[in-house]
Amino acid sequence: MKTGRLVVAVTGASGGLYGLRFLRQAVQHYNEVYAIYTEQAIQVLQTEIGIKVSRATLTPEVILGAPNERLRLLEMKNYFTPPASGSFRHDGMVIIPCSMGTLGRISQGISDDLITRSADVCMKEKRPLILVARETPFNLIHLRNMTQLAEAGATILPANPSFYSRPQTIEAVVDTVVARVLQQLGIDHKLTPEWGISETQ
Repeated sequence: MKTGRLVVAVTGASGGLYGLRFLRQAVQHYNEVYAIYTEQAIQVLQTEIGIKVSRATLTPEVILGAPNERLRLLEMKNYFTPPASGSFRHDGMVIIPCSMGTLGRISQGISDDLITRSADVCMKEKRPLILVARETPFNLIHLRNMTQLAEAGATILPANPSFYSRPQTIEAVVDTVVARVLQQLGIDHKLTPEWGISETQ
């Protein structure tokens, strides 16, 4: 386990299951996980996953399936929280899934909520920032925004599942992306096998 802190944002792009599955892994590897859900992300939980939840009823137990003190939920507009300041030391930030609207605002330096402010802090403090972009097809503005962020030091990790491990469920397909995020963070995992290495080795 990493004895550190991680900031995670979940936006309203289709693919709320990515955020859910990633957070369930993150609390196994970090002592403190600070999560920020947009209103649209909460709506996606209801629409795509069937979780009946509102801002008022969103809790770590709803997200993780059990109470967990390592997961701390933050309000979108509350700048008086640790990730809003560069003096708060942590191991990086993951936005999963990341909508093109969120990505675009970050690329232009617009800090209009806690997610974009936290991402801006990551870049100025030279901490890992991973954006799991979820859109298709990308238009030219999307691509230019992603290029600008990559040039600024962010990692663009599109939600592109892999199939060489022959996933048999939707969750297993999603986990192929979650595994790549964990790998970018330097975390050992057993979600999916490495290419060329069988699960029996």
